[in-house]
Amino acid sequence: MADHQVGAAPSGQLNVIGNVAELRTLMKIALPLMAAYLSEFAMHVTTKLIVGGLGYEELAAIGLASDLSLEILVILFGLLSIVGVFAAESVGAGDNPAAGHATRQGFIVATAVGVPAMVFIWNLDSVLILAGQDERVAEIAGPYVRALSGFIMPILWFTVLRNFVTALARTNAVMIISVVAVGLNYFLTRGLVLGEFGLPALGPAGAGYATTIVSWAMFAALAIYAFKTPFYRGYGLFKEKLRIDRVICGEIIRLGIPIAGLVVLEAGLFIAVSILSGIFGVISLAAYQVLTGWIGITFVLGLGMAEAVMVRVAYWIGRRSPRSARRAGVIGMVLSIIALTLLVMIPLNYPEQIVRVFLDPSDTGFDAVNTLAAKLLVIAAIFQVFDVLQVIAARALRGVKDTYVPLWIAAFGYWVMGVGGGCLLAFHFEMETIGLWWGMASGLIITATLLALRFLKLANRKIVASERV
Repeated sequence: MADHQVGAAPSGQLNVIGNVAELRTLMKIALPLMAAYLSEFAMHVTTKLIVGGLGYEELAAIGLASDLSLEILVILFGLLSIVGVFAAESVGAGDNPAAGHATRQGFIVATAVGVPAMVFIWNLDSVLILAGQDERVAEIAGPYVRALSGFIMPILWFTVLRNFVTALARTNAVMIISVVAVGLNYFLTRGLVLGEFGLPALGPAGAGYATTIVSWAMFAALAIYAFKTPFYRGYGLFKEKLRIDRVICGEIIRLGIPIAGLVVLEAGLFIAVSILSGIFGVISLAAYQVLTGWIGITFVLGLGMAEAVMVRVAYWIGRRSPRSARRAGVIGMVLSIIALTLLVMIPLNYPEQIVRVFLDPSDTGFDAVNTLAAKLLVIAAIFQVFDVLQVIAARALRGVKDTYVPLWIAAFGYWVMGVGGGCLLAFHFEMETIGLWWGMASGLIITATLLALRFLKLANRKIVASERV
């Protein structure tokens, strides 16, 4: 039986050994990814910080456009994440060439979905007007999003490659590339926005050009690394011609669309709160940017563990060891809950310091933004734990290729409880922005709980089925 391995046997001692071994493997994959995702998020925040130096209107406009663009990317990342599942499962089953083949098909799918995404981001300022945002916000965002649209394709290709190396538990290169990119992004953004380092001062548009240039550099670096490293040659990633395999592409799309749908619901929750915050004024929108700045840090840390959990679950499914797959998922969720609970103390004790990162105290809107953000950070501290739990549980479910039921769970949690409850509190009970955030918190708590229970149910079912064979 596949489950009779070290760490999967009934013996308590072997279980402890197996748990420790799995924890080490998860951390080996997750820690470099955490550093990489944190670096990528730092680039996102750096853009806001530098543009925020131009004024709170620029912070609100570029922050909103940047967040919406990032949410679109996250949706596409969700669709493409199934490439990592295919690759990890193939490695677990001992079929290395299949992992490389699935990754090549991932490039094809990424290109197909990237073109319409570029067109959408190019016209994002018009979308903001249709969404009822202030005309000044759209006016500032226009040049930025047109310069930014060129980053879509390289970052999607980079994501496919990242999924591949993650499936093989080789994530150090991703970390190094991302950390170096932070410095490059800072240099280019300051230079192209403010005219420093001998570069032309392009204002908000300069931030878009900087992001595009850095994205191409990151993809090129990871592609060269994968091409030059002997370890990857056994997977045939660059050996064969890039041809369309309709079966594999169809599977990526079939399983990826529900994942993308779940991410749409999740991203839509934050987008809805962002847009609704704008209805309550620029101060509310600026406070939202401050909160997403903090929440983004905890989220990307959890995302690193979530990606590790996903590929480990898929790997053990490929090895026909559902007991080990369950163990990987449970260890990842428990460890993240503990870590995020400890981080709750930061927003509770240092709210003003977080605001000062984004706005200068001399800014005319600082006091109003600081007062509102301090109240919202209390709510953020509560639900950030469940925000990370839901992303790990969702990816654990991807590892077992369960994509449709999580979509319905997300629809109920994010939108019925999250957006619906938030609107009820914000408008009917006149709690305004605070009501929106309490609604979002309830949606995340419910979704995280249901997704975690779903994973445990499926894992236990697979264990029972394997023991009957």
